[in-house]
Amino acid sequence: MVSDSQLKVAVLGLGYIGLPTAAVIARTGAQVLGIDVHQAVVDTVNSGKVHIEEIDLDGLVSGVVARGNLRAALQIEPADVFVIAVPTPFGENHAPDIGYVLKAATTIAIVLKAGDVVILESTSPVGTTEKVAELLAQLRPDLKIPGHTVGSADVAIAYCPERVLPGRILVELIDNDRVIGGITPRCARKALQFYRRFVRGACVTTSAKAAEMTKLAENAFRDVNIAFANELGHVAETMGVDVWEVIRLANRHPRVNILSPGPGVGGHCIAVDPWFLVSAAPEQTPLIRTAREVNDAKVDHVVARAAAMIEAAPHGRVACLGLAFKANIDDFRESPALKVAAALAERFGERVAIVEPYAAALPPAFDGTGAALIDIDAALEECASLIVLVDHDVFKSIPLDERADKQVYDTRGIWPDQPQPAASQPLRLAS
Repeated sequence: MVSDSQLKVAVLGLGYIGLPTAAVIARTGAQVLGIDVHQAVVDTVNSGKVHIEEIDLDGLVSGVVARGNLRAALQIEPADVFVIAVPTPFGENHAPDIGYVLKAATTIAIVLKAGDVVILESTSPVGTTEKVAELLAQLRPDLKIPGHTVGSADVAIAYCPERVLPGRILVELIDNDRVIGGITPRCARKALQFYRRFVRGACVTTSAKAAEMTKLAENAFRDVNIAFANELGHVAETMGVDVWEVIRLANRHPRVNILSPGPGVGGHCIAVDPWFLVSAAPEQTPLIRTAREVNDAKVDHVVARAAAMIEAAPHGRVACLGLAFKANIDDFRESPALKVAAALAERFGERVAIVEPYAAALPPAFDGTGAALIDIDAALEECASLIVLVDHDVFKSIPLDERADKQVYDTRGIWPDQPQPAASQPLRLAS
């Protein structure tokens, strides 16, 4: 592979993973082209700015754009390495949709040449990388595609899923271990050479299918463990026991590590990826399916319990604290907090206020509800009830004397000194 200063990399998709990845690669001196379908995103990046919230990303993007190492465009150009970082949502009946991945591969096929490396980073169902190779073989019969030729292939195709935590993406892109799965061992080695340019963590090679399943297994593991915590929380709630105290005590056991319950599970990974395994092997995944149903059902349970609390005090305003799917980020994808707040706003209208320090305006889910976006100080002054949906640091910092006169439903356990409302009806699995 060519030197860093001569290496040309195209990153398809400039979202929460694609833009940080492109910027980190550009920092090595490579010439990086970011491809996105939205003109506004292209213009923002080319101006040296960012359209997503991530610690230190704005400074990094500004620097690499100013040095000429990163630019964005709507159209693909020839490159040495192509990184696909596009969404992989699920559709009807939770069936995975790899349409964006295949469209990205079709785009790459136009400029693909011998010696290039194509890497899929999007979380994908097992077998997706092979489908990318099959599509490229169909579109470019003039090239020897791995898995579709005898002997050495002209290009390398591999799968390497991201493993980053929002709020720590730039650190974890470099420090975390990477699993690199190739269509062939040679493909994996080619991709390995690329990742070694900017990854300090261990890079382990395997097959594409094994790498794809590894990513899904990681997120399904988290989902199952969160489901246990959510179910445990409901049991403790009905018994009048503080679940966070129980978890703190149980976790003193050297082989126990119970996670924290919440209003559900959000984000594009944990709330989505387990369905890829369930869809592929429905008879073999009853535990994974049940965990998904438990976590999805927690949203309805929180809505019902919050609504009961609001109805018990019919004359005061209520503030929903947080909309993001996790603390201290602006990512609302699949957020249970947003679903809860939107359902309450739809039901109680102007009585509901929203506090989200990482939003400049309310998402479209609140259109027509009458709900208002206010800051935390206004909420403490104007609202009689508080519903904690996200454990943002700014919420954790509120002392008891500022909320002592409030009715509080804390779904995140950030205020252990605050009394909670009585339990409601039993939890029912999502249908």
